[in-house]
Amino acid sequence: MFKDRTLLIATKHQKEKVIAPILEKELGVKCVVYPAFDTDLFGTFSGEIERDQDPLTTARKKCQSAMNTYNCDLAIASEGSFGSHPSAFFIPTDDEILVLIDKKNGLEIKIREISTETNFGGREVTTEQELLEFANAVGFPSHGLILKKAEADLSEIKKGITDSHSLLEAFHAFISKSTSVWVETDMRAMYNPQRMKVIEKATLRLVDRIKTLCPACQSPGFDITEVQKGLPCKRCGLPTNTTLSYVSTCQKCEHSQEELYPKQKTSEDPKFCDYCNP
Repeated sequence: MFKDRTLLIATKHQKEKVIAPILEKELGVKCVVYPAFDTDLFGTFSGEIERDQDPLTTARKKCQSAMNTYNCDLAIASEGSFGSHPSAFFIPTDDEILVLIDKKNGLEIKIREISTETNFGGREVTTEQELLEFANAVGFPSHGLILKKAEADLSEIKKGITDSHSLLEAFHAFISKSTSVWVETDMRAMYNPQRMKVIEKATLRLVDRIKTLCPACQSPGFDITEVQKGLPCKRCGLPTNTTLSYVSTCQKCEHSQEELYPKQKTSEDPKFCDYCNP
C-alpha cells in the first residue's frame, strides 16, 4: 500500500532526521520535506503563536495543509506537548502525537508516546551563576535555550541558543533592562535531542501499528478503539474498574475484535474492588 510512494513529512524543525530513515526502511516510501512549509503557524512552544486546538487536531491540520499545499496524498506530522505527567503531576513529561494520513486509501493512523525523558523546564534568574546552573542542569549546549525578559513577556525573545558566548551575551542584553531574566528549554526538535529520541520511539511504534493488519480485509492500522472495564473481583465476582478487554476496529471495513484479559489477569485483587474495599 505504501511502497514507492512519496511521503511528505510536515515539519520545519528537522524531525525528518529520525522519521525518514525508519519509514523509508520499513514502509518503502520516499520521504520529502518542504522547508517553506511553516508549522509554526499552528502554534509555538515559546508562546508567540498560541496553539488553538488539541494536539491530535493540530497534527491532522499540519498533514492536511501540507497535502493541499504540495498536492500529495500521503503525509505525516507530529505535535508535542510539555507539562506534568497525566498521573504523576510532579514529573515533567513529553507527550508526542504522531499522525499519518493516507488520502488515497482513506486511512488515518496515529500513535501517542508519553515520556518522562525530557529536560523541559524554565526559571527566573538574576545572575550569571543562576543562569549557568540552569543551563548545566538541562544539558546545554547540546540542548538549546530560550531567553525572555519575563516568562509571559514576548516583546523580546532570543531562541535557539547553543553556545556559552551567545547565552551570556543575550543574558547581559536582557538584564541591563530589568532585574531578572527568564530562561527556558528550547523544545523545538532540532534544539532538543531528548525530544528527538521520543519522536523516534513514536515513529517505531507507529510502524508497528501500521503493520498490524485487519484480520478481515488486511488494511493496515488495526487498532484499539475501546477499553472495556469490568474485570471481576477474585473474592466477590463483581466487576471492578480494571480493564477486562480491548476492542479493536478496522477503519476500512469496520470489522471489530475483542481481546479478553489483555493484561493476562482473569480476576482482580479485592483491594481494588469497590464492594470488598469501599
